[in-house]
Amino acid sequence: MFQIEPFGDCGIRVQLGNSISREINAKVRSLSWFLEKENIRGVLEWIPTYAAVSIYYEPYVITFEELKKQVESLEERLEKITLPPAYVIKIPVIYGGDAGPDLEHVATHNGLNMDEVIHIHTSSDYLIYMMGFTPGFPYLGGMSEKVATPRLKEPRLKIPVGSVGIAGSQTGVYPMETPGGWQIIGRTPVKLYEPMRNKPILLKAGNYIRFVQVTESEYKEIERQVEDNSYEVETVLYEGE
Repeated sequence: MFQIEPFGDCGIRVQLGNSISREINAKVRSLSWFLEKENIRGVLEWIPTYAAVSIYYEPYVITFEELKKQVESLEERLEKITLPPAYVIKIPVIYGGDAGPDLEHVATHNGLNMDEVIHIHTSSDYLIYMMGFTPGFPYLGGMSEKVATPRLKEPRLKIPVGSVGIAGSQTGVYPMETPGGWQIIGRTPVKLYEPMRNKPILLKAGNYIRFVQVTESEYKEIERQVEDNSYEVETVLYEGE
């Protein structure tokens, strides 16, 4: 059941659950899909999260009560919707060394060797639950507890662009150079956020990421192609579930 409440002066928050799960997030994606297709007059944008959707509107065009009523009318239709196909975006990663200074720690913490950590990390397709934190940053689900590792006690002041990290039971990729406390296990040359690109943000909630290990020479070649705009990220249809 929808829980709808005001969200600031010109927003509403639609709560669809209280936990992180694929089922609840599917409802979030369904509502977002409906909002895109319905094109409700006065709606400016919507922001999906793990279990809710925040909708911003123009109050001189549509009132809170009017928008609430229209959103409530979508609830019964969510169960019947078939979401568009999901895709898997393959992200090449070089693991360990200077690119992944915390790989050894993650392995030691979990009683594994570094090759085992890499194998586990590259063996899953990670659902992109939501985007946030910085432009292009994906919040992913599906990482094995076998490589779960607490954040650093003291965050680093600078995490390089493309760094792949682990924090608790989550894994993710830094699209920008920022401070951060994640355990860095590798790096990708692929730019998740490029403001001058036709589509600045590479990833989209509802799709999946698959990390693919590459060698140093492969990394450098992909990096070169990324710089001259000739690299195309490999994308395949998601066939799970």
